[in-house]
Amino acid sequence: MNIQGQAALVTGGGSGLGEATARELARLGAKVAVLDLNMDNAERVAKDIGGLAVKCNVSDPDSMQQAIEAAAAAHGPARILMQIAGIGSAKRVVGKDGNAAPLEDFTKVINVNLIGTYNAARLFSAACAKLEPMEDGARGVMVFTASVAAFDGQVGQQAYSASKAGVVGMTLPMARDLAQHGIRVCTIAPGLFKTPLMETLPEPIQQSLGASIPFPARLGKPSEFAELACHIVTNNHLNGEVIRLDGALRMAPR
Repeated sequence: MNIQGQAALVTGGGSGLGEATARELARLGAKVAVLDLNMDNAERVAKDIGGLAVKCNVSDPDSMQQAIEAAAAAHGPARILMQIAGIGSAKRVVGKDGNAAPLEDFTKVINVNLIGTYNAARLFSAACAKLEPMEDGARGVMVFTASVAAFDGQVGQQAYSASKAGVVGMTLPMARDLAQHGIRVCTIAPGLFKTPLMETLPEPIQQSLGASIPFPARLGKPSEFAELACHIVTNNHLNGEVIRLDGALRMAPR
């Protein structure tokens, strides 16, 4: 799919990997709707790229549907969904106090990362399936965000790893399901990236984490994630695939 002139939705587009992806889509000529809970961030990015800022909670059906409709009213129906919104968590099953981890902590991460991804995908797909087909019968493409934690999660990452493994497991069956509508589905599983969250850590820790990556021995750049996400859109034969973007990193237990 040629990105030029297409309407695109980027969830979590106000910062980090989402911001980089929104900027790259705009650079390639897309009409970008920046969907985020943090409207200050969303408006900052949207202003820079000439896009639209929309407040959106991906795990809330009404909020996601309203965001899709608001973006369509401004840019026309979207054919591209970059589902990047997500949260992290680190909580041992049994804490130092001997008590079990609160169930609500696990539930919250699953609700945002996994159920939120499915919610965004189902609503986007329903709208996209009504559009006229293009080359090869294509109607749209979705790129999900997992994590290397889906494959080698660390101590305390039960909720995060489970949520991202769920996204990985959903990718192929969803691609098969939506093939009849000409909608492709792929997932990127990033490793350690220099995002605003990472930058809250002391510089020596960031350098140490970067040095743990085989090659290149540095933290990933958000622009590298964005470039891959956009390549998936343009390569019509990429479908049902999960791509690790991690410099050959395999996470240690802790």
